[in-house]
Formats: sequence, C-alpha cells, structure tokens
Amino acid sequence: MMKIVAPTLWPKTIAKGAHLEPIQEKNLLSHSSRKADHIRINLEEDVDFLHLTTGLERYHLVHQALPELDLAEIDPGVNLFGKRLRAPILVSSMTGGTERAAMINRRLAEAVQTRGLAMGVGSQRSALEEPETAASFRVREYAPDALLFANLGVVQLNYGYDIDHCQRAVDMLAADALILHLNPLQEVVQPEGDTNWKDLLPKIEQICRCLPVPVIAKEVGWGISQRVARLLIEAGISAIDVAGAGGTSWSQVEMHRAPTERLRRLAAAFRDWGIPTAKSLNNVRQVRDEMNAPGVAIFASGGMRNGQDVAKSVALGADLVGLASPFLKRVMESTEAVLEEMEILEAEMCIAMFCAGAQNIEALRAPGVLIPAGDLYVG
Repeated sequence: MMKIVAPTLWPKTIAKGAHLEPIQEKNLLSHSSRKADHIRINLEEDVDFLHLTTGLERYHLVHQALPELDLAEIDPGVNLFGKRLRAPILVSSMTGGTERAAMINRRLAEAVQTRGLAMGVGSQRSALEEPETAASFRVREYAPDALLFANLGVVQLNYGYDIDHCQRAVDMLAADALILHLNPLQEVVQPEGDTNWKDLLPKIEQICRCLPVPVIAKEVGWGISQRVARLLIEAGISAIDVAGAGGTSWSQVEMHRAPTERLRRLAAAFRDWGIPTAKSLNNVRQVRDEMNAPGVAIFASGGMRNGQDVAKSVALGADLVGLASPFLKRVMESTEAVLEEMEILEAEMCIAMFCAGAQNIEALRAPGVLIPAGDLYVG
C-alpha cells in the first residue's frame, strides 16, 4: 500500500486515504534560540524572494514640473489609534527574547520616540513562556509617547492561549494595540512549528470583542487575500497589515535554520510563494470598500525599501507602512544610525510628495497622482 509522509521533522507514515495529521517535535529549540537564529540569518544570509516582487514597481507617482508647493509645507503626518505620527512609518515587528534583541528593541524604541513614528515588537510568546526574557520587550520606558504594538502568533489561540495571554502581552509594554500575526507557511516548514490552524476565526472574534485595545491582523510576508480580508473584517479586526510578498521570504529564513535536508528542500520550494504587497494592498482596500468598513485601517509592509515605496503604498490606500530590513541593518550600528535611516526615509517620502504635487496624505491619494507604470508610455 502506498504511504504518505507528513511534512514534519519526524514524519508519521499513514495509509493512503487516511486523515493526514502531522506530528510535531516540540521544544527542539527554545523560543529565544529561534529568535537569535532569525536575527543572524536575516543579517548574514540571502533571504529575499528569488523572482517575486512587491509589485510597487508597476505604479508611478506622476511628476509635476510645477508643483506649486513649498517643500517645507509638505505634511506626511497621520492620526492612528488616537496618536499623531510624524509620518506613516512603522518599524515592523522584528525580535525579542534575547540580550541582542533587547539592544535592538531599545535602540529602535529610542529612535521611534525621537522621530514620532510607530513600532511593533517581535512575538512575545517567548516572554510569556520564558519570563526571564520579558525585559527584552519592555520598550515603553524608551518610547513613552510612541505608538507601540504588542505581538502574538494567532495560532497560539489553538495551543492554550486566550484573552489573558493577549492582555499580558499588551500590559508587558503598555501597548496601544495588539498584533496577531498570521504565518501558516512559516509554521509548517519549522521543525517545531504549530500546524493546527482550524477554527481560529471565532477565537479571533473573541479577542477583538474582549481586548480593550485595537487588534491588528498581520501576515509576515506572504500577503492577505480578499477571502481572508473579508473574514478578518467580519471578525472585528481593527487593522490589517498585508505584509505581502517581495521582501524577506521567511520560508527561506527557515530553510537556513532547518536541521535536515528534507526540511531544507521543503522550505526552499516556497521561496517565491505569496501575494505581492501591492496586490494584497489592493485586495484589502477593495474588500474594505465593498463591506463599507472605513474604520478598518490598512497597513502595508513586505519589501518596503525607501520613501518612494512608502508614498506609493499610501497612495494605494495604506494608513501605515511597515519596514523591517532597512532598520535591522542600521540598528546593529547605533540608535543614531536608525535615526539617520528614518530621516532619509521621511525625506524621500516628502520629496516624492512634493514632486507629485501632494501637500498632505489626502492629496497623495487623489485620483491621478499615482498611475499604473504602463500609462507613462501611453499617448
């Protein structure tokens, strides 16, 4: 009889036609060890998508040779969750749980406080299960006024987590909102991954209903489809971070830390999986409009590398734009290096707005400011 092998580190062989139920070998590595691996791999290895791009190159801001604006009056500021941000820039969730991560989070928080931006921390599961690592996430003292997001994996709601765990994560950094991150592909190619993703929507709905802060649903780099956007909005999510394909491929990150050739092959096979960021952003905006849910914020992340990417994403409908890789590279130098990166990003965005004739965010979203790249060559 032909056998089927489940995609796990320790495969369980079952008969054809039987229910395929992977067995996972848990706690092969501590959460903090995994986070240390992730930082090292992102800094040292090639973890970009091979061919897939963000799709933002398919759009252009229309140049205005006579903008009728003063650059000093360009205002990229936005209001979100009761706070005013100097620019719609989010330091996307990266890390926590190790001494190195504590340094990274502290420097990022200091920079975010100085520049008036937003920041998310990495998954706080390690802090809830290894309390000695909690200090690496406590960044509120370094960013007393900043918009800060706590972070947990949504799949943990199927592994014993509940509203209490979510509240503890929020309390840990006095966060303004909670991110529930969605990473099914990453989990299934991890040797210690959690692969039961059934019946999560009712639990998400309960968290949205009971938690006293906004709840954000965030992919980690493979995008949000229209179907998922609709389900999340129906569940009561306050914001969706599309985190589309085209930047860091987390299956490729897991490929570099895989302990067996079998898992390396499985992870590598999905290097170009996902929905490009621009397409995912359009997906969510279209669904939000169809459902008449203007109060649901849209965040764009996944492959953002400069201020033009930020401006294009905002023009496409993003309320906040997340970046991780550019900040991770600079944070290893100093807080000052992160501040320099933020200043350049903001300057690039403001110059793009100025040359497109858009004084503020509302003007940046006006019809005709952003056009498909093909239209540049028509007529």
